[in-house]
Amino acid sequence: MKKSMFSKTALKNGVRLITIPMQVTRAVTCLVMVGAGSKYETKKTNGVAHFLEHMMFKGTKRRPSALQIASLLDGIGSDYNAFTGKEYTGYYVKAADEHLELALDVLSDSYQHSLFVAEEIEKERGVITEEINMYLDTPARHIGDLWEKLLYGDTPAGWTIAGEKENIAAMQRDDFIDYLHAHYTAPNTTIVVAGKFNERTIKKTVERYFGSLKRSKAGSKKPVREAQTSPQFLLHAKQTDQTQLMVGVRAYHLFSPKRYALSLLGTILGGGMSSRLFMEVRERRGLAYSVHTSPEFHTDSGYMVTQAGVRKEATAEALSIILAEYKKIADKGVSGEELDKAKHYTEGKILLGLETSDALAFYAGEQEALAGRIRTPDEVITTIKKVTAKQIQDVARDIFQQKRLNAVLLGPFDPKDEARFRKLVTFR
Repeated sequence: MKKSMFSKTALKNGVRLITIPMQVTRAVTCLVMVGAGSKYETKKTNGVAHFLEHMMFKGTKRRPSALQIASLLDGIGSDYNAFTGKEYTGYYVKAADEHLELALDVLSDSYQHSLFVAEEIEKERGVITEEINMYLDTPARHIGDLWEKLLYGDTPAGWTIAGEKENIAAMQRDDFIDYLHAHYTAPNTTIVVAGKFNERTIKKTVERYFGSLKRSKAGSKKPVREAQTSPQFLLHAKQTDQTQLMVGVRAYHLFSPKRYALSLLGTILGGGMSSRLFMEVRERRGLAYSVHTSPEFHTDSGYMVTQAGVRKEATAEALSIILAEYKKIADKGVSGEELDKAKHYTEGKILLGLETSDALAFYAGEQEALAGRIRTPDEVITTIKKVTAKQIQDVARDIFQQKRLNAVLLGPFDPKDEARFRKLVTFR
């Protein structure tokens, strides 16, 4: 059996360590993932996971200022950043291999000893408020938040990752400390080291920096409950030059055996410039510059959605075309040629997307944080190759039903337009 490129072990305190050696690079990426994000918040603290992420490089006991940390990392020419999702948060440093220990030192220091100084919290409120304003002023981004709000309502799954501005204004140091203690525990932490490093000593090195992390049980989140019985529609009026639309269906969670057939279905519908919807919406009718279809998988929920930007007058036509293609693929299935192309497309995207140390680290870290195991690219590709045309059609017939259907429009509409568009959200 071919040896896996991913090696997994655990530190004495329960921190999981994933190592991915790469011999043809001088770079190394160190990634710290915690298995908690915005779904692990309350209504009052919505936004705290993201705010906490922003505060992690703002000063520690050893390095009291953001400038000290940034200067240190800039001084070695590294790439470094952090990100917050619905179910995980990550922090990383990518640097030349000779700076591996410095990268781990800064990450562990920030992860375990950040100060959360009041002055820095106040400054970062303004930063995050402007980040939220940026999202609100970016229709192609904002519609994604509206889409999840439509699906999941006033629940953690339906709240934005950044939180509401009112929450950000009210957030206090104790909110960060409480969230940190509840979720940033050793068993809930994964360290990924990818690139060039000493495979014989890496565990000992990581143990030195993260071995003192507290071993305790991490907090839980409320499970997503889906009870949709009829099509749902949301119209968001905003003065824009272009209408953004998202139309799709509730689908499968991360652990569903149908997820690979669903992924191929999304590729065939809107995964490339020769996909059905790209050809119908853009090439044949010239209605949109961008149109794409993709699935989204969470541990307890999932969906597939098509997004496009069109002129207001073409909104109804674009919406109807997308729904017609959904119905067509459910009724008539896919050809062998389409299926083969989608499989090769997926394989190529997987392999091309994993050429760098940071891409491999994110690939492994996300899987370990969410699922507790890593499916190698070869495993995924092997599973993809086994998907049949019948399985894809079965998935299409299962998900493209009235009771699963949802649509969001964002653009220069009048409230009276809602009834007209709502009637179009149906499989005819």
